[in-house]
Amino acid sequence: MSTTVSQLDKVKDGPWNGGRSPWNLEYGKIMMWFFLVSDAFTFSAFLIYYGAQKFAQPTWIDADKVFQSIPGIADSGQPLVFVGIMTFILIMSSVTMVLAVEAGHRNSKQEVVKWMLWTILGGLMFVGCQALEWSHLHHQGFWFGRNPATGMTDPAMIAETLRPYFTNDISYTAALQFANLFFTITGFHGFHVSIGILLNIIILCMTLNNTFERRGTYLMVEKVGLYWHFVDLVWVFVFTFFYLI
Repeated sequence: MSTTVSQLDKVKDGPWNGGRSPWNLEYGKIMMWFFLVSDAFTFSAFLIYYGAQKFAQPTWIDADKVFQSIPGIADSGQPLVFVGIMTFILIMSSVTMVLAVEAGHRNSKQEVVKWMLWTILGGLMFVGCQALEWSHLHHQGFWFGRNPATGMTDPAMIAETLRPYFTNDISYTAALQFANLFFTITGFHGFHVSIGILLNIIILCMTLNNTFERRGTYLMVEKVGLYWHFVDLVWVFVFTFFYLI
């Protein structure tokens, strides 16, 4: 693709000439931004629906009572510690991606490889932690269309089974809605993280193959970096909605 800047895109110095054109960007980067904006609408719809369901119910599950385990270490008594570790890992992977992009701007192949490896490792650790969390919740009885009281008919037994997950009143419907939305939204986000890991591996292989050295630019690293930062930012909102509010 031609990188020649037209006369219309050059900086205009006159007081009424408009300055630098806002479209003086590489085509692929603009398309990535369009995709991220459209994807943000999808995540926004999910989270808005979650909020609407939560506040439409007279009661809701208490996250501190559901997310108390650290797989392999403690089955209870550690509220939000494990998800805090997951969040820290994903944020640090965003930092390593920034360092990879910066190294690409300096055409430093070795540093790009190093920081991309750390980014991929962070992504794999996050997805692995999410799989452990899903497995633990499934063991407790939560899943798509299910909660620990599914299949029970005695109201007293249902209330007794769900009592550990509520602070005040108990609602079978609220527990079911929580399970459905939690696995749907975190699963959708985990799918995006998995795609990001695959893209990072492809970029790493292209770097090792000297593809960007021959092109004379590491712009592809920056494009994939935009996607990775978006995934990290979305997790901040998912974390806030499900675990903190």
